[in-house]
This record gives sequence, C-alpha cells and structure tokens, in this order.
Amino acid sequence: MALLDWIAADQDLRLEGAAVRLRPHRSADFPEWAALREASRDFLQPWEPTWPNDDLTRPAYRRRLAAYAQDMDRGAAYPFLIFRRGDDALVGGITLSNIRRGVAQMGSLGYWIGRPFTRRGYTVDAVRSVTGFCFSRLRLHRVEAACIPTNMASQAVLRRAGFQPEGLARDYLRIDGVWRDHLLFGLVSPTAGD
Repeated sequence: MALLDWIAADQDLRLEGAAVRLRPHRSADFPEWAALREASRDFLQPWEPTWPNDDLTRPAYRRRLAAYAQDMDRGAAYPFLIFRRGDDALVGGITLSNIRRGVAQMGSLGYWIGRPFTRRGYTVDAVRSVTGFCFSRLRLHRVEAACIPTNMASQAVLRRAGFQPEGLARDYLRIDGVWRDHLLFGLVSPTAGD
C-alpha cells in the first residue's frame, strides 16, 4: 500500500490555486475519499459512469492508484485530488486524461466535487489550476471538456474557467448506464500562435 505513496512525492505535481491545492492520490487518502464519494453518491451518480459494485472498497482504490501510476508514467493522464486551502479538507477530484501528442497536443478534462463543497468556487479554481499546468508545464495546445446538457453547474464551471462551447456530441459517453449526449467545450492555450 505505501509503495503507491511515491506518486505524491513529486513536488512538481502539486498545483496551487487561490482556494485549493491539488496533488496526486495517495493510498492514505482512501478513508476520506471513500467517505466523501459515499456521502455524495446520489449527487454524483447522474453525471458519472456507473460505479462498480466494489468502487468504494480499499482493493478497488488500490487498483485505481495502480492505473493512475501507469497513466502518469506514460504521460497519458494526470489525476489529482482537490483539497481546500486552510484546512486541507478533501473536496473533490480532477483528471486530465486522453493526452494526445503529435499534431494534436491536447487532453480531456473531467472533475467531480463532493456535495458539501459545491458552489464555493473550488471546482473553477481547480480547473484553472490544471489548465495552467497543461499549458505551462505540459505545453499542450488545447484542453477539452464535455458535460451533459442538463448539467448547468458544470457548464457554468467551464465557462467561468474560460472554456468555449463548441458543439453537441450525440451519445458521447455512457453515463449512469445510458449513452448520453454531451456539450463539448474547448480551451486553447493563451500562447497559441506564438
């Protein structure tokens, strides 16, 4: 279990926002992560893929950490937990995934926030922190995000973080057991064209 704690040892993978701090998952985060996810289950499930039956168990969390470590080693994804500055309470998670290099130089952003921490600006701050990391450290050209059209809160987060709506993708992702249309959003590096 402690072997996976090396993920967070890299100080370069700690991101600082105005109201939040982000870092990769650690095995020691399991109790707080599982408690927040369980307390927020009804709030989160309509917007996420169907949770496996064992999703909130320690063995499933270990598998999650192992997959995250492989993705980070390959530079394919960077998953972070979001902590509130001041008291370091876990408030959610955010992941940059599907990183494509070559002519694309882009990645996809996904996030969740625990129900007790909504509407406080933490998600917008986390999104801005990760997009800054994308453009400065990873030198990506573009970041994409998608949300279900009825998820007005997520649309507001993306717009406040500078993302622009780009269209509708039909049956884009299987969410809560059903193929759902998604609104697509994009953000291009502020140095695009340099």
